[in-house]
Amino acid sequence: MNALASLMRQPAQLFSGSQWKGLAGPILIIMILSMMVLPLPPFLLDLLFTFNIAMSVMVLLVSMYTMKALDFAAFPAVLLFSTLLRLSLNVASTRVVLMQGHTGTDAAGKVIEAFGHFLVGGNFAVGVMVFIILVLINFMVITKGAGRIAEVGARFMLDAMPGKQMAIDADLNAGLIGEDVARKRRTEVAQEADFYGSMDGASKFVRGDAVAGLLIMVINIIGGLVVGMVQHGLDFSTAGKTYTLLAIGDGLVAQIPALVISTAAGVIVSRVTTDEDVGRQLTGQLFSNPQVMFLTAGIIGLMGLIPGMPNLAFLLIAGSLVWLGRKVLLKKPQQAALQAAAAAQAAAAMPAAESAEATWDDVALVDPLGMEVGYRLIPLVDQSQNGELLGRIKSIRKKIAQEIGFLVPVVHIRDNLEIQPNTYIISLKGVEIGRGEAFPTQWMAINPGQVTGTLPGTPTQDPAFGLPAVWIDAGQRQQAQVYGYTVVDACTVMATHLNHLIQTHAAELLGRQEVQQLLDQVGKTAPKLTEDLVPKVLSLSTLHKVLQNLLEEEVPIRDMRTILDVMAEHAPTVKDATELTTLTRLALGRAIVQQLFPGDAEMQVIGLDSTLDGVLQQALASNSGIEPGLADSLLTQAQAAIVRQEQMGLAPVLVVQHALRVLLSRFLRRSLPQLKVLSHAEIPDSRHIKITATIGGRV
Repeated sequence: MNALASLMRQPAQLFSGSQWKGLAGPILIIMILSMMVLPLPPFLLDLLFTFNIAMSVMVLLVSMYTMKALDFAAFPAVLLFSTLLRLSLNVASTRVVLMQGHTGTDAAGKVIEAFGHFLVGGNFAVGVMVFIILVLINFMVITKGAGRIAEVGARFMLDAMPGKQMAIDADLNAGLIGEDVARKRRTEVAQEADFYGSMDGASKFVRGDAVAGLLIMVINIIGGLVVGMVQHGLDFSTAGKTYTLLAIGDGLVAQIPALVISTAAGVIVSRVTTDEDVGRQLTGQLFSNPQVMFLTAGIIGLMGLIPGMPNLAFLLIAGSLVWLGRKVLLKKPQQAALQAAAAAQAAAAMPAAESAEATWDDVALVDPLGMEVGYRLIPLVDQSQNGELLGRIKSIRKKIAQEIGFLVPVVHIRDNLEIQPNTYIISLKGVEIGRGEAFPTQWMAINPGQVTGTLPGTPTQDPAFGLPAVWIDAGQRQQAQVYGYTVVDACTVMATHLNHLIQTHAAELLGRQEVQQLLDQVGKTAPKLTEDLVPKVLSLSTLHKVLQNLLEEEVPIRDMRTILDVMAEHAPTVKDATELTTLTRLALGRAIVQQLFPGDAEMQVIGLDSTLDGVLQQALASNSGIEPGLADSLLTQAQAAIVRQEQMGLAPVLVVQHALRVLLSRFLRRSLPQLKVLSHAEIPDSRHIKITATIGGRV
């Protein structure tokens, strides 16, 4: 019995409360389909036509009072259902008109009769003209304009979605909003895009409804004449008048709600989102300037004084505008006083907020590493669009940490609408260090120097190394590879450029915090080494400078144990960071040589002429520096030696006496950063040296 009672209670629970709301849509669809198939009595048609008019007015008023488009997110569905309701009523009324029209103009109900007689005075010619005008207004003006606005709004909304999503992510990462607020804002952005996209399609229903209404009226008139004259024996005049008035009444009772619904659609898509509804926006912005009303009143008043013009109407409107402008002019001082009093009251109620002092939270620190992208490059950094650049940057940071020996800071990426759409900017501590262009739909074909053909495309340069290149379409990729080009996509171009700049500026990216983290890592396996050295024997600042010196010469600092051992041995007596760097390079000599010349093959390097070597030794001993003429000649010959080495496929490495290495390295680094300077003392005894080019032969 209990089970039976519970089963009997289930239907009541199923259709209680909000459950009925979920059945409203299916019930409405069934009713609409039923009206198309089943014959309806005239009284029921009157009720349904009245309901259609009431619903259209209600939709218009709701659209007028909404603050933003999403407040009436159900409008596209309402537009569809109202269109289907009007069409089903047209079908039902057409059936009644053709079957019972011979009995009189009230055959299809009082509503159609009233629209056919009262609104157009029973004159079917006037009714036809009014109906055609309404259709033209609805089809060519309101619906076409609303559809165009919805189309443009949907396009701009979809284009702005990535930027809005990135702004939300930036606020979330900065701690300005929480996860719940970010999730809500993302949902609103997606709903806005869906709404405008739906409105773009829903406007086509209204245009089709206008065309259908015109065709239905023509069918009712022609069909009524045929049915009245052939089946019911009416003469042409009687049949034409009766069925034409019925068709006009049927068309007007459907087109007027359609016009109202179209107006509501135009209001929804054309309004600008503010804190006011459309009515307040119109009255507040159109009638807020008394000067405009006075000028308009003067123009209308002058037109009213012209002989032959309707003086009463013009002068009445001019007087009304003068009265309204004077009323607004008198209200402005009162509104200003009320606003001042409200501001003073707010200032008195919240003195702390108004007079709050600046705090350290107001200080905006620059990012150690940053990248700004134009809006066309946003898909490359947007994970929701399968952007690959973020993953590439993570791999770059991991690779650099393994190769150089410390973890570079996180790269903060943001969009910048002020730069060119395909441009990206890489910054170091807020200062631009690199700029380039990338085209997401194209590929960069880089000329390594030995290509066998030319490619059509946009000439450019590889932003990382300055090699000549061409932006080509995806279909030319295979042909470019056949010619010998190195073909990479836009994401790889940006990632390679970033990787090159990070390695070039690694010394500037290594801060004291990173040095301390390195010491902490070494301390996990050799705690005694770090405890006895820093800061008892060696200051953190000196160690920081030594590591920066090594990175400036592209020497990895992965072997921190060896570096700290050298510091522990020499730091008690040597305090100069440059001398400590030289001693550290001697200890790391095998790793430095291995990096430049892998394996145990013969080292083919650049050497110094003995005469130049003696001159430089003398300048170093007298601490007089390199003379300008000698400096120019040295740079010129070094550049020529580098070219010869590169033509032979050899590394540009200069080997000098140990005492000259620091002097020449500093001098050549700025003009020839690709040239590496080694001392004979840094080269292991097991490696063989061969001089392939000499600098200073003509000095």
